Amino acid sequence: MTGHIGTYDARKVTTTVNGMFITGYGDGTMVKCSKDNDNFESSSSAQGDAVVSINGDQLGTIEITLNQTSPSITTLNKLANERTMFPIWVNSNNEIKEVVGGTKAMVTKVPDIEHGKSVANRVYTIRVFDYSVK
Repeated sequence: MTGHIGTYDARKVTTTVNGMFITGYGDGTMVKCSKDNDNFESSSSAQGDAVVSINGDQLGTIEITLNQTSPSITTLNKLANERTMFPIWVNSNNEIKEVVGGTKAMVTKVPDIEHGKSVANRVYTIRVFDYSVK
């Protein structure tokens, strides 16, 4: 029995914020993308009649984890402090090709900052107002 053997390469994943490539990711999860709400809500009556309410909410959240030496920290801190809206796109050019993001996004706040014996991570939370997965 032969099965599909998939391959994944983190180097084939890129994130652009306001047209700039993000670099200097932390160890582990580089970027996490999620839709904030379900596409629909369902309920049923006491007699079992089903009702589906379509949810038009397009909010999503993208978290980017950088190490504290990343050159992208300056750009993301500036966007957070200026409360600037920008496009963000996460592209995976692996076997399963995906494009996630939107044209309207903002950094929720500057991240927590740690300094210690070794390099620490900074996690940027970005709210996307027209989130899509293609």
